[in-house]
Amino acid sequence: MSREDGQGGSGAEGAPPEQLAFIRESVRKAKGPRAKPRTWRGAELAAELPVARVLVDKGVLHLDRYFDYAVPAELDADAQPGVRVRVRFGAGRHRVREGRREGGGLIDGFLVERLAESDYSGPLAALAQVVSPERVLDEELLGLARAVADRYAGSLADVLQLAVPPRSARAEQRDSPEPLPVPGVPEAGSWARYESGGAFLGALASGGAPRAVWNALPGPEWSAEIARAVAATLSSGRGALVVVPDGRAVARVDAALTELMGTGRHAVLTADAGPEKRYREWLAVRRGSVRAVVGARAAMFAPVRDLGLVVIWDDGDDSHSEPHAPQPHARDVLLLRAAQDKCAFLLGGWSCTVEAAQLVESGWARPLVASREQVRGAAPLVRTVGDGDLARDEAARAARLPTLAWQVVRDALRQGPVLVQVPRRGYVPRLACANCRAPARCRHCSGPMEARDDAGALRCGWCGREEGAWHCPECGGFRLRAQVVGARRTAEELGRAFPAVPVRTSGREHVLDTVPGAPALVVSTPGAEPVAEGGYAAALLLDGWAMLGRPDLRAGEDALRRWIGAAGLVRPQGVGGTVVVVAEPTLRPVQALVRWDPVGHAVRELAERAELGFPPVSRMAAVSGAVEAVEEFLRAVELPAEAEVLGPVPVPVTAPGRPRRVGGPPPGERWERALIRVPPGKGAALAAALKAAQAARMARGGSGGEAAVRVRIDPPDIG
Repeated sequence: MSREDGQGGSGAEGAPPEQLAFIRESVRKAKGPRAKPRTWRGAELAAELPVARVLVDKGVLHLDRYFDYAVPAELDADAQPGVRVRVRFGAGRHRVREGRREGGGLIDGFLVERLAESDYSGPLAALAQVVSPERVLDEELLGLARAVADRYAGSLADVLQLAVPPRSARAEQRDSPEPLPVPGVPEAGSWARYESGGAFLGALASGGAPRAVWNALPGPEWSAEIARAVAATLSSGRGALVVVPDGRAVARVDAALTELMGTGRHAVLTADAGPEKRYREWLAVRRGSVRAVVGARAAMFAPVRDLGLVVIWDDGDDSHSEPHAPQPHARDVLLLRAAQDKCAFLLGGWSCTVEAAQLVESGWARPLVASREQVRGAAPLVRTVGDGDLARDEAARAARLPTLAWQVVRDALRQGPVLVQVPRRGYVPRLACANCRAPARCRHCSGPMEARDDAGALRCGWCGREEGAWHCPECGGFRLRAQVVGARRTAEELGRAFPAVPVRTSGREHVLDTVPGAPALVVSTPGAEPVAEGGYAAALLLDGWAMLGRPDLRAGEDALRRWIGAAGLVRPQGVGGTVVVVAEPTLRPVQALVRWDPVGHAVRELAERAELGFPPVSRMAAVSGAVEAVEEFLRAVELPAEAEVLGPVPVPVTAPGRPRRVGGPPPGERWERALIRVPPGKGAALAAALKAAQAARMARGGSGGEAAVRVRIDPPDIG
């Protein structure tokens, strides 16, 4: 006989008499009906400040504002500004019961503030739930997120998705450690190699807010120098934030901070740590237990208490550009934080971007550089192999390895490992003059010229104008050159040239962090170069034309940055360190590498861009999407009077089965892109106009029935 049919049933009928009496007494003592879960129908509201202003996590521009909700009395204590909440969103006016709006789907959000009354005259829905009493959002972080959203024509909810990591209940339940005492002022150490290095550290330790663009000397000391800057800031009782490109750089700065100050004084914020550990570290920073943070791109929003210093290393690295909306750049976010918190700012790297040069040129930051004697003592010897050398070199024509490079590798392998940098697949060069190698640019807008068909017809990649009689304005030549060099085949030939030497590879599939100091060939793609124990004896920078010839405004700057990034791992010239770059020696980036003068290169690039109206002197935005959608958007947007629209021009089609680029069209679809350029001082007006037009389009249903339009402020790849 089953339990349901027998006396052992578990219902109220089978309960003992004393249990039934207890249930009846509990029901009798109930003062009123309990509110239904997450609807709070009939529940009392908070006696004070009964209105909660909430930012809902919708992420669409036409809903980029706050919404008011009623605060039930039962949630009064936990519903404090900065906590995560859940609310019902989307209920219509007709769904009102007992003066309370009901219905709609549950959605996450942040409680921004409590108010005595609402500006909204209609009935309010109640907060459905306080997810956690942990306050994760304060006024400082909210203000930063709003500034980033306005700069990049995005929504506040999207920025907060980047700024506040997902919740982990177990992490919240654990107490953060007690903050450690303020450390002592560190010694200058290797900062003494720089002309104003000691003064910079002294200003940090005394509570000052110096702003500097730091051109670091080659070698491994950069991470220790960042650690000393952080320690000097902490010694003044303030916090510090360091943002580096990738996990390998995070590990080096982490090790340098631990060696200098010990454990427990800094937090590491990386995606590799896992959601729970990362959130636990983030909470330690938010609660004030830790005053220093080092991390990759996502750490740019870290809620450091009493922020005294922000540091970004190698700001030209693509990893600093966030791929998710609204796609902010870590450098710009840290610049906003430096202005908002009135704290010190340090932009460092072996190379120098045009944006960094502009900060110095404008007077906003000071240069932090070493003397030429120090540079010559730390840098390796750089030798070049140009087109003329290759044409006369029988070995280069036979084995695709110049004789000079072969000799340098042979001699260096007796002393230690040799680094070989080869461009990865995807480096497609732009058109250039066959005589002087000057980039072929449009006479109307200075955009890059492209050959769109086999007949050789030229068209501008920005404004779309065709050019039937191009000639070089530098030398008067009429011939164009485009060349793609097979990097993989070059590496294979190099391996066959030295069959007795072990070959290690570092690239996209497998990136090495370090290699031993024993003789070996280390073949690496740009950005994946491992650090060698004791430094490399030599480095080969092959296929320079493929890197310099990319169809990108930043091709020369990026090539120089990647070359210096590899050459900086080579031993100094005084102990035999040599670098061979296979590129035309007369080109400006090659000359800057030979002289080890990235700052001079950036200053000259900035002057040229100012003359031509290129970023960062001007501000640009890209509008891409289906042909009809882009045309309709450009007709609807109310641009500033000074705005100049370039294009639209076709976007390369993504082949089926190939990975889709960030912001690129879905496989098989044909998109167009228009560039919008405004002069200095009009960037905010451009972002506001594009945001308003996109919000109006979404309100009409652009995210559903209409074709999508993508808007990106300051696109990194404008051609």
